[in-house]
Amino acid sequence: MMQVNVHTTSGRGFTPEEIAERCVDKIIHISDAADPMIQQQARAFRKQVVSVVTKHLKDAVQSDRTTVYNALVDAGKPQLAELIRRL
Repeated sequence: MMQVNVHTTSGRGFTPEEIAERCVDKIIHISDAADPMIQQQARAFRKQVVSVVTKHLKDAVQSDRTTVYNALVDAGKPQLAELIRRL
């Protein structure tokens, strides 16, 4: 059976942390029936994976902002570019 989850925000997009959690939820499943020691190890591993994915998502956001900044400067819109850079 396929499970469908819906996530929403109000007045903003999703944060890198929120996206990382959802991403890792799709990658790592910890069975309730697993040995408690295995569950503990899996939870520690999951926490590390969330941290790594979050860091790379933040890097991707920053890289995209750099791309948008440069495109705006190239288009002759330096003031708008500066607003983007400050985000």
